[in-house]
Amino acid sequence: MVLLYVLTGLVGLIIGGVINVLADDLPHYRYPTTPRYPDGAARPISAWLGVSAFLLGKRISPSGAQLSWRYPLTELSTILFMWIGLAAKGDLTTIEPLQIFFWMVYVAILVLITVIDIEHRLILFAVIIPSCLIAIVDSIITTASPGSNPNLESALYGGALGFGVFFILYLGGILYLYVVNTLQGRNIQEVAFGYGDVMLAALSGLILGWQSLVVAMFITVFLGALGAVIWLGSRRLMGQSASKFAALPYGPYIVAGTYLLLFFSEQVRIALYGW
Repeated sequence: MVLLYVLTGLVGLIIGGVINVLADDLPHYRYPTTPRYPDGAARPISAWLGVSAFLLGKRISPSGAQLSWRYPLTELSTILFMWIGLAAKGDLTTIEPLQIFFWMVYVAILVLITVIDIEHRLILFAVIIPSCLIAIVDSIITTASPGSNPNLESALYGGALGFGVFFILYLGGILYLYVVNTLQGRNIQEVAFGYGDVMLAALSGLILGWQSLVVAMFITVFLGALGAVIWLGSRRLMGQSASKFAALPYGPYIVAGTYLLLFFSEQVRIALYGW
């Protein structure tokens, strides 16, 4: 068991480094390359990981461009969320190794989506579409179990449900902005739910199955509302203006709901229903 956590930590560190590269290149529609500094200069191999770049004093490029804290934090967060997920599942000897592999892949995908959405307010089809295919393959080749892994039927229903509900919200946001822009003479362009959020909800349904997705969506809405209240409150405490039309990234809340139901479905069920 200890060996599994050690291996997961090492693999998670490397995957975190890959996530950083993808988060640098994919939003700019570039093919992924070797790790680079913000000015485009190649990083030495010893600085390919954010953690090693910081520890070895190679955070800054020859021209003075500096790596942000996002790089080591992404790598360490990937490890942490993988470890938490494993710990939440309890006795891993009763779980098929292939299923554990898929769970770790989902953690990497969710971290990547979160980093890109926070930094660029984008949820990319280049990430979502392959991830949906992975989730479908998972539902086909691994053993289905309630609250842990859906069968193909449940996964497809979940994907359709997630897409349908969030597509309605997406259309509602467009309609709301149209009315506001028309009546108040505004020119607001950003909607509360982007189409990327719709696709992310579909991915969440494929990963969780429709039954767990229903709970995940309630958690997502609650966390989203809580996050908005905290953001507005913090802006006012700092004496800064806060527009009710400000576009906040919603992807991290969908990610949080997905992660919680993926690894803590039993705990969530007990908290909600008492059994």
